Amino acid sequence: MDSWILKAGKTLVNEPQTVPNPSPTQVKVKVSHLLLTEFDELLFNGTIQTRYPAIPGRAAIGIVTEAGENCYGVEKGTRVYFQPTRACGECLACRSGKEKDCLSYLSAGKDFEGFMRDFVVCEYTEVAPLPDSVDDIHALCIENVGIAENIYDKLNLSAGQRVAVIGGDFDGIITAQVLLYHKVIPILIDNNPANLERAKNYGVFYSFAADDDLIKNVMGATGGNMCDAAIYCAASRMPVSTAARLVGNEKTLVISCNSAINAMISANDVLEKNLTVTGVSNAYGYTDAVINMLVHGAVDVNRFEKEVLTEFDPAAILADRCQNPAAKRNKLTILKMII
Repeated sequence: MDSWILKAGKTLVNEPQTVPNPSPTQVKVKVSHLLLTEFDELLFNGTIQTRYPAIPGRAAIGIVTEAGENCYGVEKGTRVYFQPTRACGECLACRSGKEKDCLSYLSAGKDFEGFMRDFVVCEYTEVAPLPDSVDDIHALCIENVGIAENIYDKLNLSAGQRVAVIGGDFDGIITAQVLLYHKVIPILIDNNPANLERAKNYGVFYSFAADDDLIKNVMGATGGNMCDAAIYCAASRMPVSTAARLVGNEKTLVISCNSAINAMISANDVLEKNLTVTGVSNAYGYTDAVINMLVHGAVDVNRFEKEVLTEFDPAAILADRCQNPAAKRNKLTILKMII
């Protein structure tokens, strides 16, 4: 089979690899679609450290071509989503049977082989069957939605509460949609007019620029108060201080990031308001819940620009995305691996 292998930073080559036969609890899956993510970009340029050689590719789906005799709920021909994270199996939580509380989640492409290859052989529990009503594009975004759902759970919000979402890029708008699904009111902040307009088209009524009128606009949206919580989407590259300004005293600020982007917050901002700061970087354990949400139309990504490529050079694409990150931030680049 062909695999794209990262030999070193910015050195991605296509090489054949032998595909092992699946064990009784394993499936062999033909990768059909792969979404290039910011995590893949940071792996490619060396910002995220890994052991070389490594196979990138964090978000992918495929078709089962072989299933072991002890695989349950997955059979030949099943369309599946590859789980992008795994529990480490070694920390105290894992050894106590609480994998969902793992302290050192493993990530595809960094800690185990990613999915930028023709075939994947893995445990059947490491893929999730996809219903026909969830299309390929939405299936590729399961982790993004899962991170937003993880944030919602950690904030323990009630219907009607107001939450500042800093960043109107892809992840920010998905987060806002998940909040709306739970009847929580997002107040989305961004400096890109196109992002603000897209947010309004998605039903995010309160969408404001981070300008001199920001505090006044937010207080107008909250009835004169600050927000009940704030979510900072690190991929937006906006200042974290914006989130701290908009949240009330003794509230929670979540830094949301599924990659190694540095997001620095001033201790003063935290101490003055006695804020609780927490981070969310993965969606481990949320796949089934997200698939159910997608079946019920909780999140829509159809207003984002997409390109589905049947002929491609991932090395050239990733190099271009690294050089022009702002231009590519809200564009979904999908490699169609089955022609």
